[in-house]
Amino acid sequence: MTEASKSETPLRATFKIKLNGATVSIATVGQAYQFITNLSSIEWMEFKSLHDDAINSLQGAAGNAMLTVQATNALRALFVRSKLL
Repeated sequence: MTEASKSETPLRATFKIKLNGATVSIATVGQAYQFITNLSSIEWMEFKSLHDDAINSLQGAAGNAMLTVQATNALRALFVRSKLL
């Protein structure tokens, strides 16, 4: 199984998120996985179910590029609900 944090599999969309005044671009499975796992778990507590879905989807997409649509959709749902998009 491919390690999700190192995956260079492209997502179906590039997310541009403003965080602490800087814009962060997320275009690959690895970038997305690192972004949502490097933040404190307390920050994602309110969105635990969506966060878990996104992590599972990214792990799947790291091993199978055909799952990038589901991973992109899971990320979009998490980012929209948490008002990052």
